[in-house]
Amino acid sequence: MSPSAVSTSTTNGHFESDLNLALVGLGVEYPPFLVGPEALEVLANRYYPPSTALKKVLSINRFTGIETRAAIGDVDHPLVNQPNAPSIKDLNTLFREEGVRLSVNACKKAISEWGGSIDDITHIVSTTCTNSANPGFDHFVVKQLGIRSSVEKILLHGIGCSGGMAAIRTAAHLALGSSYRGKPARILILACEISSLLVRSELDSINQDQQTRVGVCLFSDCASAAILSNGVGEDDGPGPVYEILGWKHQIIDDSEEDLGFDVDPLGWKVVLTQRVPTLASAAVSPCFEDLVNSIPELHEAGQSPTAASFDWALHPGGSLIITGVEQAMKLTPQHLQASYEIYMKYGNSSSATILSVLNKLRETEGKDQVVACAFGPGIALEMTILRRRKEVASSVNRPGHNAANCISHTDRAGSRNTAINGNNITHANGTAKTMDDFPIESEQPGKVGTTTDNAASSWNDDREATAEGFSRANGENGSAGGLPVEDLD
Repeated sequence: MSPSAVSTSTTNGHFESDLNLALVGLGVEYPPFLVGPEALEVLANRYYPPSTALKKVLSINRFTGIETRAAIGDVDHPLVNQPNAPSIKDLNTLFREEGVRLSVNACKKAISEWGGSIDDITHIVSTTCTNSANPGFDHFVVKQLGIRSSVEKILLHGIGCSGGMAAIRTAAHLALGSSYRGKPARILILACEISSLLVRSELDSINQDQQTRVGVCLFSDCASAAILSNGVGEDDGPGPVYEILGWKHQIIDDSEEDLGFDVDPLGWKVVLTQRVPTLASAAVSPCFEDLVNSIPELHEAGQSPTAASFDWALHPGGSLIITGVEQAMKLTPQHLQASYEIYMKYGNSSSATILSVLNKLRETEGKDQVVACAFGPGIALEMTILRRRKEVASSVNRPGHNAANCISHTDRAGSRNTAINGNNITHANGTAKTMDDFPIESEQPGKVGTTTDNAASSWNDDREATAEGFSRANGENGSAGGLPVEDLD
């Protein structure tokens, strides 16, 4: 492999066909609770007076398309039931415990699937937008995993929901540098977010400023991890989960005021404008074409592949983001099935979500190549094209699969069918599993719940049903009172 493989410029360079970069293990850890839309209403009614803005937000909350969101606690969690919203100090203390716990468990799953030794991990690339302490949370994850303290660490910040993809891109560059030097690279990638406890801070702003803040309807908690290898010195093993063919990072011009996550004494505050869904959807096509043109091996058949030639792992930032990209790229709901399912079952877990979507995507047969895509503050667009392993692992027994002690949708409220973008997804129960060879620490020892990760899915392609479930909140133009409904980050 030559140094030219490092170039991501699609104007003057291209990706060589022998990057030899691959994700060889994935791990996703959701916390024990799945909370439905009613949880927000309970807290709002418990602590805040009725108002026009709150009524509008609660109306939007019923029609986001999200059935449940993953959270470290239920509606009675002590930190969101104090007289005042928790301070950033309170949030940091909790992240140090719960965020690190989720992260350690996600990393254990990825390491277990990889099958290597933690002594062989050469770098760690981590990201979060819901904690900013120093040393970073990755320092404590390293200690709990027993990884040598001299491992090279990079903690990415300020990139929001695009963080998981940015971490993959950063790890890929590090691995290529090691390849150039003839050295092995086994890079642990980690993303962790705890957003659920920002609910009181957001409700404060809705109440005090009478703002229609939709982030409070979307975000959830999760940690996800992956191992990226450059193949140098690698023994024969089960092979890659995903091979990395190329990537692209770009900033949408003059959009830094449209999307952000501002620091606040009570945590962080989401910043977004009505332009976000339109800007994001419009940027995908030129970025995709540029990236495809930079990967020669995609053109071996003599013609350029179309967007529909790939499966898509799109960060599910909100319903308008998913449907906007689907329409802009002339995709079908099946191309985005994994994104829809993660969005509906767990919500938007910011930077940790994209690895969860990739983890979900590999459960079923699909196309050989995958486009992974996410948006973050800036507005930044991250895109990577991957080739997935032919074999499809068991959706229950695979180490990377979530084994959190979750309360299933059917346990909470009986069997539910939810229509999203014309797709009817029927959820079925599945029993949570643990790994005998790599036990995962539980937040609530002895409590065994169920997960929906092996849920059966049926898809309805009737495009006339698109957005019918959202129309009551969104209006004809996909907006609530002129504001975007739930598309941020």
